[in-house]
Amino acid sequence: MVCLGNICRSPLAEGILKHKVQERNLNWEVDSAGTSGFHAGEKPDRRSIAEAKKHQIDISEQRSRQFRGWDLESYDLIYVMDNSNLRDVLSLAKNEEEKAKVILIMNELEPGSNINVPDPYYGEYGFENVYSMLDKACEAIINKY
Repeated sequence: MVCLGNICRSPLAEGILKHKVQERNLNWEVDSAGTSGFHAGEKPDRRSIAEAKKHQIDISEQRSRQFRGWDLESYDLIYVMDNSNLRDVLSLAKNEEEKAKVILIMNELEPGSNINVPDPYYGEYGFENVYSMLDKACEAIINKY
C-alpha cells in the first residue's frame, strides 16, 4: 500500500487489509510505504489511528518508510492511492513485469475507473470517507485473490 507520506491513507489500507487477512486466516504479507521520505519513522497520523480504532483495528505501531525500488521485487502487488503515487512508483520499475504489479487500489473495486483515494491530511476529505473507500477496495482484493 503506497501513498505520499505513509501516514494517512496507506497505513489505513495496510491495517484494513491485514485485519481482513487475519480474519480469513490467509498467509499474506501486507505492508505500506510512502513515495516521499518526509515522515520516515513516524507513526500514522493521529486521525488515521483514531479512524482505524473505531473499527477495532490498531495501526499505532506502524512506522512510515519510503518506498524503494526493491519493493517492486519483493512484493507481488503494489497498490497505490492516487495517480501521483502511480507515476512515482512506476518511475522506479525496471521492467514491464514490475510495472504490471502497480495498481490504483480503487480499480480493484471499480476496474478501469482510475479513481484516486483523496488525501485527507489537510481536511479536504474526511478520514471516515477514506476509510470507507479503502475498506471496500480491500474487500474486493480479498474476494479477488
